[in-house]
Amino acid sequence: MEIVIIYTVLGIVALGLLVLFVKFFGLWFRALLSGAPVGPARLIGMYLRKVNPSVIVDARIMLTKAGLPLDSDLLETHYLARGDVARVSQALVAASKANIPLPFGRAAAIDLAGRDVLEAVRTSVNPKVIDCPDPSKGKQAIDAVARDGIQLKVKVRITVRANIERLVGGATEETIIARVGEGIVTTIGSSENYKTVLENPDLISKRVLEKGLDAGTAFEILSIDIADIDVADNIGAKLQADQAEADMRRFQAEAEKRRAAAFALEQEMRALTQENRAKVVLAEAEIPRAIAEAFRAGNMGIMDYYRLKNIEADTSMRRGIGGGDEDGSAGSPPPENR
Repeated sequence: MEIVIIYTVLGIVALGLLVLFVKFFGLWFRALLSGAPVGPARLIGMYLRKVNPSVIVDARIMLTKAGLPLDSDLLETHYLARGDVARVSQALVAASKANIPLPFGRAAAIDLAGRDVLEAVRTSVNPKVIDCPDPSKGKQAIDAVARDGIQLKVKVRITVRANIERLVGGATEETIIARVGEGIVTTIGSSENYKTVLENPDLISKRVLEKGLDAGTAFEILSIDIADIDVADNIGAKLQADQAEADMRRFQAEAEKRRAAAFALEQEMRALTQENRAKVVLAEAEIPRAIAEAFRAGNMGIMDYYRLKNIEADTSMRRGIGGGDEDGSAGSPPPENR
């Protein structure tokens, strides 16, 4: 019974080895013939570590044929770090053919940073052109206003080359576009008039390049070319018109405020006048009482009373001749003398 168990275990082991041999024999033999041998034990270890052996073997073969032999441990480590081993290997080969110094560690770091390392190598060899502003963002031109108030619309094409050494941690194309746009606005804004810019559009390129806008970015600016420049609106005139309208509204508001204050003061004076007239009427109402009291006390005679009435009649007549009393009403006719 024990012998049967032993033979069964040995049979299972042998069958497993046969399966592994059939599975990895092609890779092992292909690597051996290509001059980049990978031992069967290492292939099995890759399988157990959940590393795709085909990717590692193909990358080693490509690098070895290009004269860049590389230890499979480095390739496995990059694969386990979720890196693109095939892309990095292609970038190393392309950089080697273009005489661009690119060690594997830097290429792996660029790939793990989310950058396309192969595209970066290609851009180093064959510079690419960036439109400023980016049409895909919905903006077709950069708007800038000269000192005379005329607005210009500018389209720029930037030729850049990837800087391999600054790809890790370097700013992207968006930063280049933003800096160039800022430089264009500053250059046009410092020009005396728009005609100067139209006569010398290369002035924009020279001043923008002098600023060193590629500092801290993953690219090197080779040239900045003005693709198109158009005259737009007279922003200065519009701003002056808007300011004049705003001033007019402000002055109108102040005038309305003064008018309201004057009207309120007029109403207040009228109320005060009515109040004083009421006081006069009250005072005049006391006169008959005072006269009656004077009669009762014997301080005033009938002749004194008639003289007082004559004086009042003369005063009323003079007011009538003069055009009325103080409040604009005609004077009352003098009483008849008795």
